[in-house]
Amino acid sequence: MRKWALKAGQPLSLTLAADARLGATDYYDDQIWELSLDKGEPPALAVTTTYGLRVRTMRMFPLFGEGNATVSDPAAFKALPVIEAFYPNFYRVAFSPLADLEVSAEYWLPESHAIAGQLWLTNNSNRPRQIEVAWAAVLTPISGGERTTAALLAGRHVLSGRSASLSPLVLVAGNCEPVAGPYPALGQTFELQPLASQTFRWVQAACSTPEESLALAEKILALPWEAEIARLELINSRAIEIHTGDADWDAVLAHSQKTALGLLVGPTAHLPAVSFVSSRLPDQGFSLRGDGLDYAQSWSGQTGLEALFLFDYLLPAYPDLAKGIVQNFIAARSPTGEVDCKPGLGGQRAQLAATPLLASLAWKIYTFTHDEPFLKDIFPHLLATIQSWFTPEHDRDGDGVPEWDHPLQTGFDDHPLFAHWQTLAQGVDITTVECPDLCAYLFRECQLILKIGELLGQKEPLPAVATFADHLRTAVEATWDEDSASYRYCDRDSHLTPAAQPVCRLKGEGDLLLDTIWDKPARLLITANSTMGAASKPQLFIHGVASNDQHLIERVPPERFRWQGELGRATTERLFTAVEKVSVQGIQADDELAISSVDLTVNDQTTLLPLWAGIPTAARARQLVKSITNTRRFWRPFGLRAVAQASASPDDNSPFDFVHVIWNSLIGEGLLRYNQRAKAAELVKRVMTALISDGRQSHAFHRAYHAESGQGKGERNALAGLAPIGLFLDALGVQIISPTHVVIEGFNPFPWPVTVKYCGLTLLRQKRKTTIIFPDGQTVTFSNPKRQSVRLV
Repeated sequence: MRKWALKAGQPLSLTLAADARLGATDYYDDQIWELSLDKGEPPALAVTTTYGLRVRTMRMFPLFGEGNATVSDPAAFKALPVIEAFYPNFYRVAFSPLADLEVSAEYWLPESHAIAGQLWLTNNSNRPRQIEVAWAAVLTPISGGERTTAALLAGRHVLSGRSASLSPLVLVAGNCEPVAGPYPALGQTFELQPLASQTFRWVQAACSTPEESLALAEKILALPWEAEIARLELINSRAIEIHTGDADWDAVLAHSQKTALGLLVGPTAHLPAVSFVSSRLPDQGFSLRGDGLDYAQSWSGQTGLEALFLFDYLLPAYPDLAKGIVQNFIAARSPTGEVDCKPGLGGQRAQLAATPLLASLAWKIYTFTHDEPFLKDIFPHLLATIQSWFTPEHDRDGDGVPEWDHPLQTGFDDHPLFAHWQTLAQGVDITTVECPDLCAYLFRECQLILKIGELLGQKEPLPAVATFADHLRTAVEATWDEDSASYRYCDRDSHLTPAAQPVCRLKGEGDLLLDTIWDKPARLLITANSTMGAASKPQLFIHGVASNDQHLIERVPPERFRWQGELGRATTERLFTAVEKVSVQGIQADDELAISSVDLTVNDQTTLLPLWAGIPTAARARQLVKSITNTRRFWRPFGLRAVAQASASPDDNSPFDFVHVIWNSLIGEGLLRYNQRAKAAELVKRVMTALISDGRQSHAFHRAYHAESGQGKGERNALAGLAPIGLFLDALGVQIISPTHVVIEGFNPFPWPVTVKYCGLTLLRQKRKTTIIFPDGQTVTFSNPKRQSVRLV
């Protein structure tokens, strides 16, 4: 396996969490740690946690002494810490705290409630030495807790503390003793002969009582360390190893794989297979209720979009884990056939139809496994899921083009049209709009179901699915706007794309006579500002003319308003061609209301998904690609901006100024679908530049990145902010099916040769030549850009 030499100034992600590939994890009490190479107080090579906010901090670090000198600050080390190996639950760090003393420190999370470590000390001098090593544990509890102190428990010296319902305890192997000093610590003195080595091993366990913590610590301390680490190395040897020649690119791609696999959690009684969380950090992982129903959004369930992105990290190495995630969705189906949008390990259900991606997930698995029985088992569920979208519950106007039910289904938290929790968004009722992204997902699902049905010989249901697909393509193409070279949203009932037109502004209760007339019918958006916020109960009666020239009075009740702080928005159910009077009740004298027509002309990243789905013709796709790569629209220094317009400066912090890696990946796949390999590679480079720049400073991945500055935003180490490894390999023209089966296509579009290794397979992708070395040593060389499937026979 690859030996790294990563330093603090490089892009890193330093969390450690129990590995669901190796055993059960505790979804309700999952203790997550983070390694620091040089930061904190005191500065140290430390691991820290908050046990899911049950303590202010727990911080552990080594101290090294010889003679009268003791050192713990890496800045004073003779050689700074260098990361040599890392997995989701393991780090190996090499350094020299004292002259001619080489130390290899290993950190390992064997399960959700404990962390263990080993220091391997080697005397590289030509004289015997007496080296003092201590392990310090500094617990800062919440109110009523107790800091760590040295204690004697069951005849063993330990460091023990208490906070909330937790009793963290540190145990050191061998003849350790409490060490006098500013920090609670247990230590040993080693007599090291020239070139000799010794080990110092410790375990921290955190259970509800000191006795339980001690029992767990002793159990882990008795494990055969070398055998356990060898097991870790074996399962992680299935990672895809990428050498670009750029150390930062390699670090980001490798740490993204480590972080992605570290997000796997479960299973539980509520989901049959291992699932995943969106981020896994020291402040997370503890359910005060004990059932997970109090977890925040990032821990409340798996989504289709994130699963599709995660599969780029699970395949080809872990197809069973990918199949399990699909089975979790199926297990959360309703009696009507709908798959839940976000089934969680604690039994959470969004009670919304999932983003239609089940067939996409299944087909991605099949691409690597060719497992027809798997497809056969889930094919009825794929059919039921797609059919459920074309019902009156989702297709409210009955035109064969469904509408979303809630912004959560789009996966775009800061949607400029629909996010009622985002003050800069319009907050339009999403059920009143037909969206290109939903049509794109459904079209792609239909195409894959047709492909799967043909493969399985299940032809009877296919004509209806083909009809769905044809109608969706026609509907999407009808929204094309030549002037902006983009697809548009359209109103559910008028099928128009109106711009905003102001109607009126008013303050307090009362009636307002108007004479507003439009040539085309418009839906109205009401924006309320009230210091009472959600406690305000505005009610409106809007008098006007409907699209059929009949007089119309629509009541907008208080429950239709969606509030965020002092801002509330509501959308009318009906369309107006004229507004004659507005009557307002239920608000305070200082409350303000503004009414305008809904603006559907916004162009955001989700409107680009028809390219991913393969909907446009080649000629129209070329127009769309020009729009995507226009620097005054989406194409920014660090990737595709979420909303099409030029940013004023890198200091702007609008939610629309950010790059979202998942959508960049989908749109990049669309570029490749239409033979835009060079542009897809350029998109990868821009996104990777953001991840590298931010990772150097934060030692983390962020949920999104500023399009102008590359600065990260949102949760740290979020799945949605990892490197687009699938798009990178696709743009490279490489698909590894197995160690004996590779598909290559095109030429290498990147500025340097790339070597990809997987389970004994080595593939060298040069500018116009590809060399494949199979595990048995057989070598094949290609210089033809035509797509080729290469198998070892």
